[in-house]
Amino acid sequence: MRFAFFAASMAVCLGTVAAFVMTRYGHFRGKTALSSMVTAPLVMPEVITGLSLLLLFVQMAQLIGWPADRGMATIWIAHTTFCSAYVAVVVAARLREVDRSIEEAAMDLGSPPVKTFFFVTLPVIAPALAAGWLLAFTLSLDDLVIASFVSGPRDNTLPMVVFSSVRMGVSPKINALATLIILTVSLATLLAWYFMRRSEAKRQSVIQQGEEA
Repeated sequence: MRFAFFAASMAVCLGTVAAFVMTRYGHFRGKTALSSMVTAPLVMPEVITGLSLLLLFVQMAQLIGWPADRGMATIWIAHTTFCSAYVAVVVAARLREVDRSIEEAAMDLGSPPVKTFFFVTLPVIAPALAAGWLLAFTLSLDDLVIASFVSGPRDNTLPMVVFSSVRMGVSPKINALATLIILTVSLATLLAWYFMRRSEAKRQSVIQQGEEA
């Protein structure tokens, strides 16, 4: 799961930057090309993505000597590449709904653009960032095809290990692992629902108190 954790974390950073550039900057040269490259992994088959990344790593190893062999670094880069596209789409949709007047008011009061982003924009889009991270984590944890292309003999992801074990027959370890994953996802979903419901109840209470006042 460490591959999925690191890939999802990096995908959130890159996807947020890409979404911010696509939504907040006007028309500039190369914007169409950037948008196409960001969204290309969404429609590209995983076999093509994995093969393309494999050829890229082989060519880089011949030209600059890195990566010397495929392993955790190449899997991390590959998963970050296609997970960033999903994060960018989720965050961009949220950024388009953000009220720009709040950011403009903060900058009118003397807040620099960077500080405005971290203290005004970032808290507003935090749910989208969390959703993008969970989506990227799930996609990376579930990926088998791309990881098969870019992994080495010493580094394997969870789907690769499960697939290798299932080919030899379903063992009790696979059943136990599937049960743990289902229980973990169910518990996470229940907790998310509980906190969302409590947050909505607090928001309605504040609105009601404001109307009464």
